[in-house]
Amino acid sequence: METIDLFIFGFSSYLIGSIPFAYLLPKLFGFGDIRKIGSGNVGSTNVLRTGNKFLAIIVLLFDILKGFLPFFCLKIFLWNDETNLTIYLVSSLVIVGHLFPIWLKFKGGKGVATYIGFLFSINYLFGLIFICSWLIIALITKYSSLSSILSILIIPPVVIFLFSFNFSINSLFIIISVVIISKHYSNILRLFNKTESKIKF
Repeated sequence: METIDLFIFGFSSYLIGSIPFAYLLPKLFGFGDIRKIGSGNVGSTNVLRTGNKFLAIIVLLFDILKGFLPFFCLKIFLWNDETNLTIYLVSSLVIVGHLFPIWLKFKGGKGVATYIGFLFSINYLFGLIFICSWLIIALITKYSSLSSILSILIIPPVVIFLFSFNFSINSLFIIISVVIISKHYSNILRLFNKTESKIKF
């Protein structure tokens, strides 16, 4: 694949990731600006605070889908070599797009749902491990943010020890984890201060 093709695909991946479903759908359904509700985060968890569980699920599924599409399309239609770092770098720009969307002045969501889609596109086991970890931790702690953070931390060791990816790809997963966790800075502070909201099952 030529450099110009990689640039186009990478930019497209970023633009797909930057579609702010958590901002657009609540507006469309009459809930106003999601950034003025709850935590102000542009994500499905904050959409849940509108009281509309169906809308939150729809946002979650769309965010997962947009994380899934770039790697899946690149792997299926353009590039069959899954050991090449380039396919991971280019596809991971979908996460960058979600975290820093151009449409919202680069102030996006926290990237968890999009990351889940990215994991499923690479290997469905990655996605399943993340979701199972999240559910178990959430049931025990009742904290959505803590469940996300710990599940994110679990993925790099899984990638490193259970699958034969090379050092560069393993390092990319670690970098992605660090970036997404850094977006949870306010949640981490609230967890330490014991002011973080708990999940109501």
